[in-house]
Amino acid sequence: MKLIAGNSNRPLAEAIAQSLGTTLTRATIRRFADMEVFVEILENVRGEDVFIIQPTSAPANDTLIELLVMVDALRRASARRITVVVPYYGYARQDRKTSSRSPITAKLVANLITTAGAHRVLTLDLHAGQIQGFFDIPVDNLFVGPVFVRHVRDALSVHGKLPEGLTIVSPDVGGVVRARAMAKKLDAGLAIIDKRREKAGESEVMHIIGDVDGRDCIMLDDIVDSAGTLCNAAGALKEAGAKSVSAYVSHGVLSGEAVDRIQKSALEKMIITDSIEATPAIAACAKIQQISIAPLMAEAIIRISQERSVSSLFS
Repeated sequence: MKLIAGNSNRPLAEAIAQSLGTTLTRATIRRFADMEVFVEILENVRGEDVFIIQPTSAPANDTLIELLVMVDALRRASARRITVVVPYYGYARQDRKTSSRSPITAKLVANLITTAGAHRVLTLDLHAGQIQGFFDIPVDNLFVGPVFVRHVRDALSVHGKLPEGLTIVSPDVGGVVRARAMAKKLDAGLAIIDKRREKAGESEVMHIIGDVDGRDCIMLDDIVDSAGTLCNAAGALKEAGAKSVSAYVSHGVLSGEAVDRIQKSALEKMIITDSIEATPAIAACAKIQQISIAPLMAEAIIRISQERSVSSLFS
């Protein structure tokens, strides 16, 4: 088994390699003067089971092309099997046509990865489950929920018991299934934020479905980009009488003024994974804490390599 990392999130790749008790395969990934990507694998990979670790996070176009070129290089180097490990799957939010002449980029990226020569994909908390069906190769979509559940128990339990009145909140209707699953595991309440989006990137909280008065609320979301929706929801929960509001997020994109917005919001803390490498602003924000998914990804990688069940990780 060989692990190769792109430039998108080197710290996560190194943590995964450490969890597996191995090292990253040496490779050169650089740019020509016109920013064209060049990849050279510096070790023999003929007949090897190779895993490329490359979230397609910002700059999404550059990291995606890096990934595709690495796949092509490995295919031409006669790797036996190429598994693309994409902890954060960029372009996933465009998973359906939202207007008459709009693209479905989640499908386009799936086509590109497949055509480049990948044999299977390993990812984490896809924005929409149906994206797995966009691929004609096997896809393992890991869930970060169990990691968050353990973190909540470790952070909030007193003498082995969680505080009464804990409520899991979905910041929109689309995340209800995810929030319900976490609420069930924590034996907590469930609430839903009903919002109306007036235009792209902006949202208005309308009302809250469920009882949050005097309760500790944990919002659960998969992707937070501008953080406008989440911060508006946190404010609405506090206005409705919530005792405290925190958030658990699978992928902290946090672009633009998101970090400053979070710092000024009603949120007490936001927990994100390291599926995307933290920027200096994220690392410096006292309200944002990053937890590692490296052990989870490493366990899935070894199971794939050994042809063992991945779904049993969550059963």
